[in-house]
Amino acid sequence: MTNSDDIVVTSGLARRFGQVWAVRDVSLRVHRGEIFGVLGPNGAGKSTTIRMLCGILDPTGGDGKVVGYDIGKEAEKIKASIGYMTQRFSLYEDLTVHENLDFYAGIYGLGRRRRSARVAEALEQSGLVTRKHQLAGALSGGWKQRVALASATIHQPPLLFLDEPTAGVDPVSRRQFWERIYQLAVEGTTVVLTTHYMDEAERCHRLAFIFDGAILDTGTPSEIVTRRSLVATELVVDNAVAAAERLRREPDLDEVAHYGHVLRVVFRGQGEAVERCRRILAADGIAVETARPSRATVEDAFVSMVREHDRREAKS
Repeated sequence: MTNSDDIVVTSGLARRFGQVWAVRDVSLRVHRGEIFGVLGPNGAGKSTTIRMLCGILDPTGGDGKVVGYDIGKEAEKIKASIGYMTQRFSLYEDLTVHENLDFYAGIYGLGRRRRSARVAEALEQSGLVTRKHQLAGALSGGWKQRVALASATIHQPPLLFLDEPTAGVDPVSRRQFWERIYQLAVEGTTVVLTTHYMDEAERCHRLAFIFDGAILDTGTPSEIVTRRSLVATELVVDNAVAAAERLRREPDLDEVAHYGHVLRVVFRGQGEAVERCRRILAADGIAVETARPSRATVEDAFVSMVREHDRREAKS
């Protein structure tokens, strides 16, 4: 049943290319006004899912509604009602920034007077006023990203899809982009984005973890991390390689990873990770110089889920 607060609802959405199932079973609910992240590694089915939701690809199976329209039967109405920004720059490089915005405003059916006002607003809101006469093709990656986002939202859609929107841009541009995303959400735009950047996943209101074409979990970042029951610690030891090898023999170890001179250790279940690591390593004569508790992250949860999935697949 569709709730009036849900702007995207899918049930068992699937897509096959030949004999390969890119998406096998995606059931989602996206609430109005939230920033919803679809998280997963490359090839997990994120972009295929987004393209079905946008009306670009027909589903092989399952059903759903986007902004009140049926995915399988009303694709053109969906396209007219949403904004969509791809991971590749898809604007006209031989047009200026202003010309691109004006063109897309016309494509979305804005009248001449409204079009002029919206282009001016978009230039101001995106910090593009001083660059409006530059050719889009001459811009750096971060500025191209701003133009693409402004073009995708020029008609003020209620729902915006972003497919890997920050791929290939520098950290400063990524942060500025996220500031604009939050501003759009405050103004009433629902945002659905795909990413494989775990720090960006932490910025979303809710997440769906997708792997091998299926949803592994859905919830807020804190809910997802809590459900994994992970405890983490960071260690500085005198022999990091030997310490990592010893810790990997623990049956409930979830992850041990090197970060320079620091070892980050994650266990499944509850307990005190710092003293446990000290005790295990001391028995093998490995000294721990410093140790401190660490917060389990969305990345920890995702890695844990993927590895659990792989263990189940190996047994089946």
